[in-house]
Amino acid sequence: MDLYDRREGGSTREERVRMSDGGRIVIPQQFREAMGVKPGDDLVLRMEDNCLRVYTLTEAVRQSQAIVRRYVASDRSLAGELIRDRKREAEHE
Repeated sequence: MDLYDRREGGSTREERVRMSDGGRIVIPQQFREAMGVKPGDDLVLRMEDNCLRVYTLTEAVRQSQAIVRRYVASDRSLAGELIRDRKREAEHE
């Protein structure tokens, strides 16, 4: 089965695959190319509402950063705050 569906400016593609021994599935070539992944690349798997989603590590980080941006002002640097805190703690040791 091969379905295309355009939604919200993006695209959705679906293809049927079969799970082999050990729970292995093959990600179709077109999907790998679209994601820009190669053998040996790390991927992130996420379960959402009983559905498995596969992300590149870069995409997972991008989405995590977007979540943090919703709760932290854009002019605030959490990394900078952490570094300052660690330096202060080191001074008091």
